[in-house]
Amino acid sequence: MFPRRTLHGALAIMAGVALLAGTAPAADAATADFPAGYEGYHTYAEVTAELQKTVANHPDLARLSSIGKSYQGRDLNLLTISSGSGKPEVLFTCNQHAREHLTTEMCLHIVQRFTDGYGTDSKIKSMVDTHTIYVVPNVNPDGSEYDISGGRFHNWRKTRKPVPGSSAIGTDPNRNWDYEWGCCNGSSSNPSAEDYRGPSAFSEPETKALADFVDAHQIKAHIDFHTYSELVLWPLGYTTSPTGPDMTQAQAQRFQSIGKSMAATNGYTPEQSSGLYITDGDIDDWAWGKHKILSFAFEMYPTGSNPGFYPDDSQIVPQTTRNDPAVDLLIAQAT
Repeated sequence: MFPRRTLHGALAIMAGVALLAGTAPAADAATADFPAGYEGYHTYAEVTAELQKTVANHPDLARLSSIGKSYQGRDLNLLTISSGSGKPEVLFTCNQHAREHLTTEMCLHIVQRFTDGYGTDSKIKSMVDTHTIYVVPNVNPDGSEYDISGGRFHNWRKTRKPVPGSSAIGTDPNRNWDYEWGCCNGSSSNPSAEDYRGPSAFSEPETKALADFVDAHQIKAHIDFHTYSELVLWPLGYTTSPTGPDMTQAQAQRFQSIGKSMAATNGYTPEQSSGLYITDGDIDDWAWGKHKILSFAFEMYPTGSNPGFYPDDSQIVPQTTRNDPAVDLLIAQAT
């Protein structure tokens, strides 16, 4: 993992720049750091600094850009790793759900491994030379910063955009995708619910920005990292049937085969997403249904509610490196 450097005095990026017709949405209280015992995790500002450092250290291999802005004005950072153009594209996304901070560390580990390892590991060099790897470490930066605001955890899952016509704040970004949105009792219409799907598909700027990025590229394979339960999940999530209008039996069998192979490397349990519970409007169903991307969700460590969403920072290295073989296996599928 990245050696963590404390950014003394760093504040969460705030959207306070004046616009012609007013001001951008106000950000929540500035974040100083994670609570005691969790300082090894990276705040949004520290994630950004690490990505900038990666580009400085590997200017011919890594490029930092933004796919858009969060509701509160934070850049949705994208780190591109490539030694050339015109190669099969693979995408890794993390931190759709705010409190799932271990996933951001997973994306940072992928960045570190495929850049720092390029010059010394022939296997990594071969994967980078034959693919373009995209990494989005913070899909929901407003929510993740709020979750640690005030030096304590808030058990926050959603975005931070107020819900129109309601006193509630936030939408579950992984129920906000425009594929079978709200179809099948796999999300809630209640703005106060944790799995509130939003007033409309892609109502959240974060999901819309990521979708626009995917629409503009030729992504072949994808993992969306979550916590917790130690699962490898594949579409379909909106139905218990392994097949549907956009999934043939042969395609379902391919998902099962690859999912089981990845789970064999990390000790996770492999299953169709709906085997956990029905979801509608999630990114993996959308990625497959709209673009035929080989898209999986990983539910990382732990298996249960203790420590649940908040494992201490001693788990960062073992739980991120644990997924190296599975990440490699997925990249090999992108042809």
